[in-house]
Amino acid sequence: MDLKLLSERLENLRGYLDIPGKEARLKELEPRLEDPSLWQNPDEARRVSQEAARLRRVVETYRGLKDDLQGLLELYEELPPEEREALAPELEEVGRKVEELYHETLLAFPHAEKNAILTIQPGAGGTEACDWAEMLLRMYTRFAERKGFQVEVVDITPGAEAGIDYAQIIVRGENAYGLLAPEAGVHRLVRPSPFDASGRRHTSFAGVEVMPEVDSSVEVVIRPEDLRIDVFRSQGHGGQGVNTTDSAVRIVHLPTGITVTCQTTRSQIKNKELALKVLRSRLFELEWRKKQEELRKLRGEVRPIEWGSQIRSYVLDKQYVKDHRTGLMRHDPQNVLDGDLEPFIWAGLEWKAGLRQAPLEEEPT
Repeated sequence: MDLKLLSERLENLRGYLDIPGKEARLKELEPRLEDPSLWQNPDEARRVSQEAARLRRVVETYRGLKDDLQGLLELYEELPPEEREALAPELEEVGRKVEELYHETLLAFPHAEKNAILTIQPGAGGTEACDWAEMLLRMYTRFAERKGFQVEVVDITPGAEAGIDYAQIIVRGENAYGLLAPEAGVHRLVRPSPFDASGRRHTSFAGVEVMPEVDSSVEVVIRPEDLRIDVFRSQGHGGQGVNTTDSAVRIVHLPTGITVTCQTTRSQIKNKELALKVLRSRLFELEWRKKQEELRKLRGEVRPIEWGSQIRSYVLDKQYVKDHRTGLMRHDPQNVLDGDLEPFIWAGLEWKAGLRQAPLEEEPT
């Protein structure tokens, strides 16, 4: 890559990343971090220290790359033409780091840094769709493991014959919501069905919903009198009880009708805490969607989980996975289903930012 082009790209990223704004914000946060009274509130201290760490990482990365590029440019101009090729490995490494910094610009949207609450539900396709929903749950769990994220199961309902009828998990890690946000939508699977004795080709669908886990820094009012809280016995696969006590919790928010269920731990208190976290995030998302309705249009609308609304197709007998928004196609579906999602995620974030669009062309059969 050309050194001058790299320098120009880095200078453009300075604006996209608002490096001056981040430097100013760091100056505001540093005195707070040195104030002993901050650490008397662990939640606030954690929030401030995490924000400062994120800002510091971006600013220091930018400064370091700027110094590296300046040094390489000076060295390049001093070397005779026949010796400049020796700088290729260093130039390639700097180019890789600039690309990583570019990725930071794609995560510059509200709540990108937060944990993600991910919900998966089967759509059209019956037992096939339930099995497909479980495959997606495994795919996102594997992706989280690859990133070093933690996954906490909030609720899971087995399918009548196979797979799952519903699953909700919290993915905890830096930028978990930002990375998973473009995965929201309808996912289509085409394969010879393992549930069909004749091995015929079946199409099934599953919907993925992604929202940020909001914390106490985001104002969401939940009045106790607006809640109906039910407890019941947890059920696992095969109809066996997870435990022998009524530890599962269902919370209904009466004004909106939003219902959240958690039955994955043996503790009723823990299940209630998790359910309230999810409810808080759902209420925040509901209010946010109302405010953003005029901007959402097709990209934000909830589509039916069926043919014609899919964002991505996984065609196993033809060995390809195609994202219909970005045009990105891969021919290693097993790796994708094993959690190798980053190419699709970065392309999806570019689409979300209006930087990428699939060409109008027919999908391979």
